[in-house]
Amino acid sequence: MIDPGHNPHNAEHTDAIARRVGIGTGRKECDTTGTATGSGYSEAEFALDVSRRVRKLLEARGAVVKLTQDGDRRYGPCVDERARIGNRAHADAVVSVHADGAPAGERGFHVILPGTVRAGAADTSSVVRPSRVLGERIAGAFARVTDSRPAAYAGSGRGLDVREDLGGLNLSKVPKVFVECGNMRNARDADRFTSAAWRGRAAQGISDGVTAFLSGPGSRSGGTGR
Repeated sequence: MIDPGHNPHNAEHTDAIARRVGIGTGRKECDTTGTATGSGYSEAEFALDVSRRVRKLLEARGAVVKLTQDGDRRYGPCVDERARIGNRAHADAVVSVHADGAPAGERGFHVILPGTVRAGAADTSSVVRPSRVLGERIAGAFARVTDSRPAAYAGSGRGLDVREDLGGLNLSKVPKVFVECGNMRNARDADRFTSAAWRGRAAQGISDGVTAFLSGPGSRSGGTGR
């Protein structure tokens, strides 16, 4: 399951995405518009393009791949529904594709992992370990393929950041991570994002990480390669 962050149409439905939904530890907005480069290239457009490329690469390797949205929804889905989509599919892995909106002086990628949360509808106890394995595989492959460095401002510079405040992770019953492919507010990262060739490399890095997870020990699927 590939989860393209945000939605290119979210800005047209600000009231709908502003409504708050439960994430276990509290309530947050259904979704947001995401960030954008200085030239106006949106995170939502970037995430959808990379997600489609990931789908194509993984399907060529024999995987069954679904997207939580393919630009075919008025807005969202909301963060709680994004989690439910992966849960209902019994996905072996879910990757949510994003790009960050950090201060302009910061750059680099990081992968967000679920922390241990047991509150309300959230219980990540069964997915924390396999999600970390998934995140490690993606971080390693992404760095190699894209020649990117982990962000210094998140995850202690290791490229892995554990969080307990994201509904898409808190409510997931299957291994799931977020990939922040870089910082859209940084000019050097933004230059990469607007390159179709680099977006192809970003997709390859994510796909290689997913492939390594599904075909290796520690995966939810037990190495079936599904």
